[in-house]
Amino acid sequence: MRKYVKTHNPKAQVFIVHRLDRDTSGLMLLAKSRIAKDNLQHNWNNMVLNRKYVAVLEGEIEGAAEGVVRSYLAENSKFEVYSVDDPEKGQLAVTRYKVLARRRGHTLMELELDTGRKNQIRVHMRDLGHPIVGDRKYGASHSPIGRLALHARSLRFVHPITRKVMDFETPIPARFTALV
Repeated sequence: MRKYVKTHNPKAQVFIVHRLDRDTSGLMLLAKSRIAKDNLQHNWNNMVLNRKYVAVLEGEIEGAAEGVVRSYLAENSKFEVYSVDDPEKGQLAVTRYKVLARRRGHTLMELELDTGRKNQIRVHMRDLGHPIVGDRKYGASHSPIGRLALHARSLRFVHPITRKVMDFETPIPARFTALV
């Protein structure tokens, strides 16, 4: 990315605004100035209007096609994140989900974050009893695509300088849809 930006302006810089978990594909937000980066990071909850992910889960989820997972997330000394019931022991995490497809022992799910905690989606899918395919850290038993089946699909935010609403979307990876 830096190389691409520098071809247009050798003095240009790129600043990472947020990160994705290793092996997660999809959209990332980068800034071309430190001012824009700082503005986005310090006002993240106000500037990011919507972000959606898709994931392939182990097993076919039964029941409602839509729902919400709400828990408090805590982290242990081994940097493992887990859900707790006590709000004094963790930070609130809310994930909305919608089932897109259920076939061949997998579920393709769209996930929308109300909060953005570390490993939130991964923990919440394990809490549902259906870890993300390839996520051995959070209980997956297999990895048919050789990586975590999690993809940052869409991002809607307010531009930090112009205040214009920006909307980006990327397709669901073909390797995901091939599983369901």
